Amino acid sequence: MGKRFFAVVVAVLTFFTAFAEQDVTFQTNAPMIVGVGEAFRVEFDLNAKPDDKSFVAPSFEGFSVLAGPSVSHGSSMQIVNGSVSKSFSYTISYVLQASKQGELSIGVATIEVDGKSYSTRKTPIEVRQNGGAQDSGASAGAQQEQQSLEQRASQQLAEDDLMLRLSVSRSSVYKGEAVRAVLKLYSRVNVVGSEGAKIPSFDGFWSQALECEQGPFRETLGGKVYDAYNLGEYILYPQQSGKLTIEPAKITIVAQMFVRNNRPRNSFFDNTHDIYNLRRELRSPAVTIDVKPFPAGAPASFTGAVGRYTMEANLSSADIAANSAANIDVKISGLGNIAFLQEPKLQLPTSFELYDVKSTEQIRTTASGSTGFRRFEYPFIARAEGDYTIAPIEFTYFSPESGKYVTLTSEQFAISVAPDAKSGTSSQVVSTIIGKEDVRLLGNDIRFIKLTRPALHSVAAPFVLSPLYFVALVALLVAAVVAYFVIGKRIKDNRNTALVKGRRANKVAVQRFRAAEKYMKEHNRRAFYEEMLRALWGYLSDRFNIPVADLTKESVREELNRRGATEEAKDVTAIISQCEEAQYSPVESVAMDQVYGKGIEIVSRIESVAKK
Repeated sequence: MGKRFFAVVVAVLTFFTAFAEQDVTFQTNAPMIVGVGEAFRVEFDLNAKPDDKSFVAPSFEGFSVLAGPSVSHGSSMQIVNGSVSKSFSYTISYVLQASKQGELSIGVATIEVDGKSYSTRKTPIEVRQNGGAQDSGASAGAQQEQQSLEQRASQQLAEDDLMLRLSVSRSSVYKGEAVRAVLKLYSRVNVVGSEGAKIPSFDGFWSQALECEQGPFRETLGGKVYDAYNLGEYILYPQQSGKLTIEPAKITIVAQMFVRNNRPRNSFFDNTHDIYNLRRELRSPAVTIDVKPFPAGAPASFTGAVGRYTMEANLSSADIAANSAANIDVKISGLGNIAFLQEPKLQLPTSFELYDVKSTEQIRTTASGSTGFRRFEYPFIARAEGDYTIAPIEFTYFSPESGKYVTLTSEQFAISVAPDAKSGTSSQVVSTIIGKEDVRLLGNDIRFIKLTRPALHSVAAPFVLSPLYFVALVALLVAAVVAYFVIGKRIKDNRNTALVKGRRANKVAVQRFRAAEKYMKEHNRRAFYEEMLRALWGYLSDRFNIPVADLTKESVREELNRRGATEEAKDVTAIISQCEEAQYSPVESVAMDQVYGKGIEIVSRIESVAKK
């Protein structure tokens, strides 16, 4: 029997940000030869995201459906012949059992993607007659052969044939200095997929993912040559000083191993090797970075900028009229933690009003760090005429190369403010005793203080120390005492987890019964029985505070018998058994409405027993 080729598509890392364009394919994966009564898996594989509820399964004539459909999906990475591509996988699985001998087939399944329909091909399967005890022995021998194959494949894969490493560009940096981190897979075997990926959380760092070429690249590590794959690349900015540790990354790699088999060769063309997909869980070593604090003596204009920068500052107009607007534009460009830059402080004359500072930015993140600029616009209004001087703007950054602070200073701005020709002064009292900057407009804006003696009197009797005051005080005291005891009891009850779960058990069960009723109306047998089992098991776990790991029919029966509910114990275990059997039975042995009615009835009876 020839070996069939299939692409193993599994979930890779959540940090892959885009999927490669690809043609939509929908195919059936099933064994070519099975035995009568043998359980086997059939998978319908789609490499795209389907439309909701668009899958139509075949009739499975000649087979019994033991389990399914079960759905798995996820983004994935595929490495074939050294090339890396990204894709989406959507797999619908069934467990079938052949009921008769002969040439059978899996029918055509259909599914829709973006409104377009796709179909699988008819898949033939040869069903052979097993030979009783001889078949049992053959099955046991096949199982032993499979275990032996896995053991030999594990022995063939050395510990250093697959490695996961996180490399950083620097191990000692200043706070806010960029660090480049690359997560790499080193392989000396054929890798066909991966699953269960977990990337570091980079605690203590501000991180940003970079686009990178996946590879493979031929690299030498520890004196051995590997195919290296970039699984992710990041720029990290430490936000605190001290020793920061990057936790290990984890991933399970599926390696394709060629293992020599023990079967005799009947001809020259018989294959003496088996292909075995071996899963190996990898873990990268933890990486520690020493983050140095900023040196002492930082200028007042330093706000945490790190890198190399230049500054430009421009005044929109040096000649304006009073009560007119102008602005100063400051542009800071360079390489470093530019996303964290804060606007420099601007000192304006006292008669100038400064409004909210507006900022714009254009930042591009590369392997060396973030580069670009941030522009700050300071809008202001001059209220009094005269000639003014705006102090230079200072911006200080820390240079990791020199280990020193660098201060950039703009030029000093001179601005001339002419009188406002639109405003009159006939009804205004102007005080110019101090100077033009301290001009005060009186008469319109400020009321004069009244100099005569005030005559104040009470218009009502005082409330304090009145009879109504003491009545209200006693009522508030009583309400506070009652609230104290009521809230205390509620807090105590909420801390009792078992009591809370028991009170909510019936409510949660009713919600699940409603979901089961919906599936019953849709004639979805499998979903109906699954929801009924969830409702019954979940209710029993919450009501009797039995952990899910310890929840069995025996434990439920013991708990109900202990409470004197022998009949309820028999009925609830009987209906659970009915749901479990009907879930995998191809023929409906009992009506769904009967199971639904019995389930609600038994929960009501148990609820009555539990409240006694």
